[in-house]
Amino acid sequence: MHDAPFGTMSGHADPARPASPRRPPMIRIAMRSLASLALALFVALAPRPALAAPDEAVLAAAKAQDGPYRETLKGLVDVDTGTGDVAGLSKVEAVLKARLEAAGLAVSTRAAPAFGGNTLVGTRSGTGTRKIMLLVHYDTVFGTGDAAKRPYTERDGRAYGPGVADAKGGVAMILHVLAALEALRFDGYGALTVMFNPDEERGSRGSRDAIAEIARDQDVVLSFEPSFAEAGIDAVTVATKGINYASLTVKGRASHAGGAPEAGRNAVVELAHQILQLQDLGDSAKGTSLHWTVIHGGTKPNIIPEDARAEGDMRYFVPDEYDRVLTQARRIIGAHRVPDTQVTFDLAKGRPPLPRNPATKALGERARAIYAELGTPLALAEIGGGTDAGYAFQPDSPAKPAILESLGIVGGHYHSADEFAVLASITPRLYLATRLVMEVSR
Repeated sequence: MHDAPFGTMSGHADPARPASPRRPPMIRIAMRSLASLALALFVALAPRPALAAPDEAVLAAAKAQDGPYRETLKGLVDVDTGTGDVAGLSKVEAVLKARLEAAGLAVSTRAAPAFGGNTLVGTRSGTGTRKIMLLVHYDTVFGTGDAAKRPYTERDGRAYGPGVADAKGGVAMILHVLAALEALRFDGYGALTVMFNPDEERGSRGSRDAIAEIARDQDVVLSFEPSFAEAGIDAVTVATKGINYASLTVKGRASHAGGAPEAGRNAVVELAHQILQLQDLGDSAKGTSLHWTVIHGGTKPNIIPEDARAEGDMRYFVPDEYDRVLTQARRIIGAHRVPDTQVTFDLAKGRPPLPRNPATKALGERARAIYAELGTPLALAEIGGGTDAGYAFQPDSPAKPAILESLGIVGGHYHSADEFAVLASITPRLYLATRLVMEVSR
């Protein structure tokens, strides 16, 4: 997960527990990230599909991967792969390349120069026509040495360690979905592509173009961030917010605060005025927010400040909101409180959203029906932070590829020392992803 982690869900019930049948049809759950930004998780629980029996062959193949999955996860977690830790990333890259080649995929690498490391792209042809991509990152937010301090451990039904769920649990999920498909002798897809990138936690700056390019040729993209489940709700994600970075700068005039304050033009006062003017740029109905989070201004107590600057975080589901906010803000800042000051507003684009769209919603409903075969409800979530699913989405072709996020393991406390993965979710999640690949291949 990118710079705003999606949930340090301390104090909540085990995410593996089925949701109560009395739960109302729409739930809004407020979460606070490690970056102290308020995020929202909107969970739509549609009527439960008619219960069908599980595919026993697929279920058996998923169960057989439980032990091997844990071994793989331990091997991944016990190597530091913080974004930019090229030594650790290279070590895991070699393991992943070998595993993909052993599964019959032809593997190529693409440099991710912004922070270092390589994006791995593995492809295998099948007997069908549909093109499917499995996507997740193998970097984490943790520093060098954390794996030695907190190696992979299992206790009380959970696995712990740096990146155990976000997203090494997703890396292991993809590897063992491949193993399950091999055990089932399934190759009904036209082409199966696996993509592992090394820099998602810093915005995928070195891999985002490759993600967009390869996704453009796919029919379906399945992304394996962990499930953003809360209070017993197991979920996949059908919409993610995009991230933009706002900046507000004021140029005033310095003067002596005691001897000649009237000769100055106070940039800090004007900045405060502008922040108050701009505080209503968000649109809660559309899920758009803009929060000012960093302020700089002035140099010394006895000098009227000449410069001031604020930085802000914008989140949005609707792509057009970028243009609306930028246009509206630049109109608003024309009204000054302190005369003879210059004010500038800029909005830098970050990770784009995975907006609400029928193709993703339909894929989510198909996932719900598959999960129901195990007698377990699955929620369709809209989350307040960005993932690589936003880069995979094609605004000029919203129906192709169809994209579904959060097919990784169920977990919680992401980006913290208490991050965990729910061991009981391994088999259900392997079953879900394997069955989903088989169904969308048809």
